[in-house]
Amino acid sequence: MAKKTPALRSAQWFGRDDIYGFLYRSWVKNRGVPQDQFDGRPVIGICNTHSELVPCNSHFRAIAEHVKAGVLEAGGFPLEFPVMSLGETLLRPTAMLYRNLASMDVEESIRANPLDGVVLLVGCDKTTPALLMGASSVDLPSIAVSGGPMLSGKYRGTDIGSGTNTWSMSEDLRAGRITLKEFHEAESCMHRSHGHCMTMGTASTMASMVEALGVGMPGNAAIPAVDARRNVLARMAGRRIVGLVGENVTLSKILTRQAFENAIRANAAIGGSTNAVIHLIAIARRIGVDLRLEDWDRLGRGVHCLVNLMPSGKYLMEDFYYAGGLPAVLRELGEAGLLHKDALTVNGATIWDNNREAPCWNRDVIHAQKKPFKKNTGIAVLRGNLCPDGAIIKPSAATPELLRHRGRAVVFESIEDFHRRIDDSALDIDETCVMVLKNCGPKGYPGMAEVGNMPLPPKLLKKGITDMVRISDARMSGTAYGTVVLHAAPEAAAGGTLALVETGDLIELDVAKRKLQLLVPEKTLAKRRAKWKKPKPPLTRGYWKLYVDHVLQADQGADLDFLVGKSGAFVPRDNH
Repeated sequence: MAKKTPALRSAQWFGRDDIYGFLYRSWVKNRGVPQDQFDGRPVIGICNTHSELVPCNSHFRAIAEHVKAGVLEAGGFPLEFPVMSLGETLLRPTAMLYRNLASMDVEESIRANPLDGVVLLVGCDKTTPALLMGASSVDLPSIAVSGGPMLSGKYRGTDIGSGTNTWSMSEDLRAGRITLKEFHEAESCMHRSHGHCMTMGTASTMASMVEALGVGMPGNAAIPAVDARRNVLARMAGRRIVGLVGENVTLSKILTRQAFENAIRANAAIGGSTNAVIHLIAIARRIGVDLRLEDWDRLGRGVHCLVNLMPSGKYLMEDFYYAGGLPAVLRELGEAGLLHKDALTVNGATIWDNNREAPCWNRDVIHAQKKPFKKNTGIAVLRGNLCPDGAIIKPSAATPELLRHRGRAVVFESIEDFHRRIDDSALDIDETCVMVLKNCGPKGYPGMAEVGNMPLPPKLLKKGITDMVRISDARMSGTAYGTVVLHAAPEAAAGGTLALVETGDLIELDVAKRKLQLLVPEKTLAKRRAKWKKPKPPLTRGYWKLYVDHVLQADQGADLDFLVGKSGAFVPRDNH
């Protein structure tokens, strides 16, 4: 029996022969759209995060044109629309503050307009989760197309990576190992093409998650932004979204629990960003999958890092693509029994059908499961009185000797307090101490900024110290590295135990035992808690107030409480 084509949602706008149909069609025709575009073709929205304020996404106009061409070739009717764009590079106080706002923009734009399917153009860190969160809440057929990484940075005969070498060269400048002139020279050498960070930072991680989840076309993760094959992928996505609409393959049929479990293991295998934890939990909760911190720990155990990329290794995304990209990694996971092979992807095939024969062209970049780059490097979830609802650490970016450590706390009450004191040579700190940063979580910053990888004191840098244990309720850039404990929940601003830590307290970290403990008697903590006062938010109006009043903690994805779950693709009432 022939499969019945589903009724097009857009027909409730364009398929009418009354006054309202006249109005809907007539205004769209004002730019030269012919009548036959309304003859029952699926209307495909192209959700574009192009912005000149977001350098990573500045080439998205060209990407959108290739998607449009693909939609037209497959018999669809493409309509591009803008949504709020988020860039880590310029946006203050942090793009994470606005991830949920952008997701609301996406959700309402899709639901309120005559769209049958959408192509999501994603790039810089928070645009990927924001668009997937918003689209998940509507649950139409959807494909994500990433903008791709920049070409490798080249400086004085060596490769340098965005973010990773920014941190290291900043430390070199603070320690007096390089001059300001050399520092400025490197800026032009690091970012030399369109695209997002070319390290395995959050942008590259989330592009990989798009592919591992099956919501992007095969090869989505690593094709450089300026490689013509990125445009081909965009064009093929435009063709394929028309097919997804015809087959009624909604986003919830792709974003299943199996898909999220595949993505968690893929994140471990690529040495992916800790930010993926928060983002995948938030996306899952929007689509109706109960994903928790425990899933990250359970599924990440025994998974090795196979990819030798900054910040965990030495290569960059361009090298990763030439070596075989994420398909080569997914093949390794599948052959090791670490992949749900039947998970459906947007191209109509299963994740295993797409990757079972993926080649690897460079084993120094992509290692085999039997000879991994680093062993047992999945995200570790810590528990203890300092983080009863969890905290996380990325072992592949940490110093192995510090993964079990006991030290004296040196506490910074805020990021401003940290900046005031960290360069002071009189600061009472040595390499055995544990640096603790408070009030940088979802409510405290607000927005949970990427400040968890606190720069070390210059006096220790000059001694050759390159890493220390650092603990906070903040996030850190996916391009960063170090023995950094993040996302402590509940956060300090919500009254978590982190708020009660004082300089001089002993803290014990044992990653193997998944333990993070403040070694202070409970009676002492109770007295401190009785004196604790909730910090005042910096703004009490507009979106900032809405955010602080409703944001959930890190272990719940830092989404707004009223956005969890989905409302579906119902058609709003007529406006006439």
